[in-house]
Amino acid sequence: MIRILSSFLLLLILTALAFVYGDINLDTLFSTKDAGKATFIAIDSKHKPGKLNYSSVKTILDNRCASCHSGADAPCQLQLSSYEGLQRGASKQPLYENRLHAIAPSRLMVDGKTAEDWRTKGFFPVLNEKSQFPEINLNNSLVAKFLVLKHDNPLSGTDEKLQPTGKCPSLEEFPGFAQSHPLAGMPYALPGLDKAEQDKLMNWLQDGAKNSPPAALPEAALAEIGKWEQFLNDPAPQMQLTARYIYEHLSSGHLHFKGQPAHEFYRLVRSKTAPGQAIEELASLHPYLEASTGAFAYRLLPINETLTDKSHAVYELSDGKMARIRDLFLKPAVAVAQLPAYPQEGSAQPFTTFKDLPVDARYQFLLDDAYFFLQVIFKSPALNRHDGLNGLRDQFWVAFLKPRPDANPQTAQFLSENQGFLRLPASAGEAGGLAQWFELKALQKQYLANKATFTQTVLLKNQALDLGLIWTGEGGNGDALLTVFRHDDNASVVKGLQGKTPSTAWVIDYPLFERLHYLLSAGFNPYGGTAHYLATRLTLDLLRSEAENDFLQFLPKSVRQAVHADWYPDSESQWLGVFNTPDFAALPESAIAYGSQDYPNEFFNQLAKISVPASAPPSPAQAALPTPCPQEPCAPLPATPETAAPSPPYYDNFARQLAEAKGQEIAALPEVSFLRISTANDPAKNVIYTLIRNRQLSHVGVLLGENHRRLPEQDTLSVLPGFVGSYPNQFFTITSDQMEAFITQLKQAKTGALIAAFRDTFGVSRKHPQFWTAYDSFNQQHRDGRPENAGIFDLGRYQN
Repeated sequence: MIRILSSFLLLLILTALAFVYGDINLDTLFSTKDAGKATFIAIDSKHKPGKLNYSSVKTILDNRCASCHSGADAPCQLQLSSYEGLQRGASKQPLYENRLHAIAPSRLMVDGKTAEDWRTKGFFPVLNEKSQFPEINLNNSLVAKFLVLKHDNPLSGTDEKLQPTGKCPSLEEFPGFAQSHPLAGMPYALPGLDKAEQDKLMNWLQDGAKNSPPAALPEAALAEIGKWEQFLNDPAPQMQLTARYIYEHLSSGHLHFKGQPAHEFYRLVRSKTAPGQAIEELASLHPYLEASTGAFAYRLLPINETLTDKSHAVYELSDGKMARIRDLFLKPAVAVAQLPAYPQEGSAQPFTTFKDLPVDARYQFLLDDAYFFLQVIFKSPALNRHDGLNGLRDQFWVAFLKPRPDANPQTAQFLSENQGFLRLPASAGEAGGLAQWFELKALQKQYLANKATFTQTVLLKNQALDLGLIWTGEGGNGDALLTVFRHDDNASVVKGLQGKTPSTAWVIDYPLFERLHYLLSAGFNPYGGTAHYLATRLTLDLLRSEAENDFLQFLPKSVRQAVHADWYPDSESQWLGVFNTPDFAALPESAIAYGSQDYPNEFFNQLAKISVPASAPPSPAQAALPTPCPQEPCAPLPATPETAAPSPPYYDNFARQLAEAKGQEIAALPEVSFLRISTANDPAKNVIYTLIRNRQLSHVGVLLGENHRRLPEQDTLSVLPGFVGSYPNQFFTITSDQMEAFITQLKQAKTGALIAAFRDTFGVSRKHPQFWTAYDSFNQQHRDGRPENAGIFDLGRYQN
């Protein structure tokens, strides 16, 4: 009754004002339809205004809203990881869809800077943008509407099959939407906010959703920024070409100054303004394209949005890094007679653009931080969808050929002569697609033939292939050997050879590394049309095949063709001629001594022995998992200690036994699960494992029909310490005395009812009353273990 009276009284006052002043009407204060149909949200009369701003509620928005609404795949393009995202609002235009033509880019803080900019681009507000009165602030806020809808319609035990609506209602459309979808309140398909969180957010919205004053950068950060901006903007031609190369490769990363606070990150941008002035970022679609203004400066722009794991890749800047860049690019006597021009459109041409920079310097720059660059590649929007990733195995190991400074002039000439064979889909803009792919495939075939001749006559000089050709990290770089995991519609990169020996492996050389970067990161347009997506996806097949063939050349010549045929056995995989067996006889015999026919495993075992990084011991949360008992069953789990927390070997034994599960024994596990083993009295000693289900396929690469190529009886389980993956599909929490039961029930859960019982016993469902407690603790433990590298986990793909 009080709420109704207060709303009625407000209407009377506003009507009187409209009568007296004549220039105020209800349509300018409330949505027209809202005023006539929706029940008003009453203000909190006990709240004292003026004390809340964005920083007051940022933690709530981060942990309850940005957990889904962040990044390129945010529903309705509504990004709630920054105040600028709230100001931009939402859009009915989905980013990930099949569309005939490209759409205008809508990068937050790049393609629009003000609310007015975004309204002209079709985004509608989620905060009140009309007159500022407490009740108007609430009733013209979509955020408030969705919060109240959730509060009034909480989840119940019957909501397990709740699916996304696919709707992005504006304020005017909300009454009808709420009537049709009463369970679509926010957080969607998850428990609602607790009372304290709800009240605080609603009071902030009631006060007008005010922003916080910008924080001043610390003096230490300003000093580092000044040092690096001076370095990158040195006008010497050799430095300018070097700076361009660095920018084209770091523009998608998050830069961090070594030794500075863990939450401080920057983006490398091109700005209209010089160092010392406010940054005005140039909004070119790709970093290699011509800037919209003549002169520009490289600047370091602070990142103010909340970091999410799915887009967070850290590149560390330090005095040592600057010295390394000088040694690689500036110390050699290089003549840059004329800086190369920028293309206005089309694809990058790194092999001609940077021909004056030593090839081995460019390659070593990538190798020094190979983990970072592969993270950027595999976290790209190009691979954030099922049909972008279904050309990859669920798990594969990666090694790199080592640089060859002794052959630098010959390699530079070879790349220059073969530039035309190394084209990428962006060269045709939006007009690519299947026809362009056939052309690129023919070009690659010629390039590989030329490469085989060059490798044999120049690089090998007709000598045998051996492990000496592989980059081993120079004795201390842990990026030398990496593992890539595909999780259906997203991917992760981890250091080291993780999990059991995979079906396939990659060996990457410099030209391949560059093309992967420009195909999937620098040259990919997430706003492009279907033809662009298709050409990118099909070209990834070509590059994957090239990387796999580079690995096969280290096997005995007599088995290369058979191993390749085992990877792609089905006639279905031959219909486009994608996987024609290369002419492996073109390269010499491998000089590696093999003692068995398990060639991939032997190859990487030998390689791992000479690639162990000389680094400090990892923290307990990041300790390397021992190789899971390869020859015989692990010993039974020991009894749970009664008086002390289990020791790390105790947990390792559990992980070993768990990693032995395979096929239908892991049917109850989704792609990525986080498992916490809780100790009795010390949460700081809780142990985290990531469980990754590796789905086996007869082959990969064909766009359609992946389910027909599934071999579920061959699925394997990778059990990794700490956190791997940005999109957890399931949380499991167990106590130390439940470990044996967890393994036993998992292996028995092969049917729907048993799977449901297993998840009910050990899992944390979306409707679980402690869901947010579990989520917050996982995020916190992630930050505690990797303070610079951690971002919040995305819940958009958490299973019901």
